[in-house]
Amino acid sequence: MPSEYVLHGGSFSLFTRKLEAALEFYDLPFRQESIGIGGDSEVAKRAGTHQIPVLETPENWMLGDTTPILDLLDARVPARRLFPEGPLGVLVHVVEEVLDEWTARVMVHYRWHYAENTRHIVSEFLGRKVSLEEAAEFPLAKWGPRACRATGTELEVHQQAAETEYHGMLAALEIQLGRTSYALGNRPTAVDAILLGGLRAHTNADPLPDLSNYLKIQDWDHTNASQWNGEGELAAFSESTPFAAHILKLAREQYAPFVLGNAAALASGQKAFVIDTYGEPASYLARPYPEQSRKMVQARIRDRLSDVERSEVLAWLDKEGLRKAFAP
Repeated sequence: MPSEYVLHGGSFSLFTRKLEAALEFYDLPFRQESIGIGGDSEVAKRAGTHQIPVLETPENWMLGDTTPILDLLDARVPARRLFPEGPLGVLVHVVEEVLDEWTARVMVHYRWHYAENTRHIVSEFLGRKVSLEEAAEFPLAKWGPRACRATGTELEVHQQAAETEYHGMLAALEIQLGRTSYALGNRPTAVDAILLGGLRAHTNADPLPDLSNYLKIQDWDHTNASQWNGEGELAAFSESTPFAAHILKLAREQYAPFVLGNAAALASGQKAFVIDTYGEPASYLARPYPEQSRKMVQARIRDRLSDVERSEVLAWLDKEGLRKAFAP
C-alpha cells in the first residue's frame, strides 16, 4: 500500500488547488499527477466522475468532490481539521459553500471573457505560446463562454458586478490578514483552502486581474501552507471575523436567491431560471450540484449537532437571513 496520497488534477483547476492547499494544511504526504477534464481515464472511471480533482488515498480509493474529501481528512487528522466541530463548523461550511458555489463563477468569467487569460491557459495546455486566434479556436475556449452563460456572467453588466464583488472580497481579506493569520482566525479552515485555490489556479496565475496591490494577500498566497504548525484559534461562533461577515452578507443578498432559485427550478424540471443579481435579471442553468452541496450543509446541521447546538445555529441563521437557504 502506498504511504502517500495522490492528487489527480491540474494546476489550472480551482478545486485541484483547493485540495492541494488543504493537503498542505493537513501536513499529509502527497504527490500530484496531471490529469485533464474528461470521463475516459481510469482515474475518472474509478472515481465515478469526469471532474477534477480526484484524490487517491493510501488504501487505493479514488475520491471526488473536495468538501466530502475534507470531511474524511478531518477524521484522519483531527488536530488539523479544517471543519471545526459544533456550530462553528456550520459557519465555516456556509462560508466555504458561498466561495465554492458562487464566487467560483468569477474565476470562470475572468478566464474565458478575457482573451489574454484564454491564451494563457491554452498555452499552458499545449506547452507552447499560442496566438489569440489559435486560443479562441481551442475546444476548451469554446466551452468557456458556455460555462459563463450557465453561471450568470454572460452579460457585461453581470461581468462587471462579478468583478466588483471579487475585489470587494479581496479588500475584506486584505484587511483581515492584517489582523489574523487566516480568514477566520489564527488557524486555517476549509475557507482558506478555497481562497488559496482561487488565487493559485486563477487570479494570481492568469494575466488578469492585476492583484499586485493586495500586498498581504500576495504574501499569504506565496507562503507555503505547510508552514502552519497546527496551532492557533478561530474566532468564536457566532460573530467570527469581519471577513466572514462580508461573505455572509454576500450569501444573504446574492447567493441565497441563487441557490433557492436553483432548487425550485430542479424541483419543477426547469432547465434554467432567472433571478435578479445585483439588481439585474440574470439567467442560470439549473444544476444538480449546488443543491447537493446545500444539502451537505443541511446534513451537518441536522446530524452533527446536539439539540442545544442546533437551536443556536438556527437562531444564527435567522439573524443572518439565511434560515430558508440552509436550515434542514
